[in-house]
Amino acid sequence: MTPRALLDRILETLRPDRPAAYRGQRGVGQRWEAIAAKRLRREGYVLKERNFRARAGEIDLVAEENGVLCFIEVKGRRGEGFGAPAEAVTLEKQRRIARAAEEYLASRRLGAPPCRFDVVAILQSEQGTEITILRNAFEQPPESRSHR
Repeated sequence: MTPRALLDRILETLRPDRPAAYRGQRGVGQRWEAIAAKRLRREGYVLKERNFRARAGEIDLVAEENGVLCFIEVKGRRGEGFGAPAEAVTLEKQRRIARAAEEYLASRRLGAPPCRFDVVAILQSEQGTEITILRNAFEQPPESRSHR
């Protein structure tokens, strides 16, 4: 790479109007979240926040649908070799999402509005992209013994 090409590349990454983009698996996750957000808007959800980080974990999307606050986990797969995307939302993952949702409600001083946990499953294959919205995918799971 020439010094000029290197300088151009560095300057391109430093542009403030350039959205943050990750490479590798995190970049794939970002693209799946963007696909999910687009579908959710089309389905009538009003997106409130993306990638809410809490001590307990991260919530991919926070949205509202018909007066219900939705905490949404986005899971994607390229084929079903490792199972369906929604199967990756394990009980422990559900617990982390639920604890992060509690932190979200407390940090925003929202009290106890009607809430639910949704999962957007994205399956990409040679035939195309299949997007499934699983409303009320799980209830708030009981805490594990290690967190009591």
